[in-house]
Amino acid sequence: MSTSFSWELFSKSPIVGIIRGLSFDEVRQILPVYREAGLTTIEITMNTLGAEAMIQYAVEQERNGLNIGAGTVCTEDDLEKALAAGAQFIVTPILNKKVVKTCVKRNVPIFPGAFTPTEIYNAWKLGAAMVKVYPATSLGPDYIKDVKAPLNQLKLLPTGGISISNMETYFKAGADGVGIGSHLFDKSLIQQKNWSGLKSHFEQFVKEIKFA
Repeated sequence: MSTSFSWELFSKSPIVGIIRGLSFDEVRQILPVYREAGLTTIEITMNTLGAEAMIQYAVEQERNGLNIGAGTVCTEDDLEKALAAGAQFIVTPILNKKVVKTCVKRNVPIFPGAFTPTEIYNAWKLGAAMVKVYPATSLGPDYIKDVKAPLNQLKLLPTGGISISNMETYFKAGADGVGIGSHLFDKSLIQQKNWSGLKSHFEQFVKEIKFA
């Protein structure tokens, strides 16, 4: 079973969809809809009940056309559980040097969370494939532009508060991708089991993707 992350897939639709707090059955329904809409990269957070089983299922049944990763990986224990489940990439909300170094050693792309320019640069130097700038809510797209000005070699993945209305501004500011949770996984559509409506919702995000 291949567990390799595809940058080619990611570049087609540079959005990391963040699944948090959904049920196994909801995730099972969402995965094919997500892929069919043209989205390619999805993370299941480790603080979601049953996350390991969801990741394992996703990698075994739905990995064709999808990058499937684990999010909210804060400790080495979280990391080992995520990798054992088959996660193809790792996302963290904070910078844990040991977690980053382990991923680099095992050739698993990791997007660690960082906030200040120093944290962002340190995460990059440790070997981060991209740095998750979090929380982007309070920083805005201008912050991405400001950080990229002297550090243009860094790949940045702003996450937090990004929606269909402001996503384009982040890409124009130099973001290499964006992480989106609740704005992407519309709670009401999921509760209604309106999968066709959710697919249309996903497709709107795909249409809005702009490259700087």
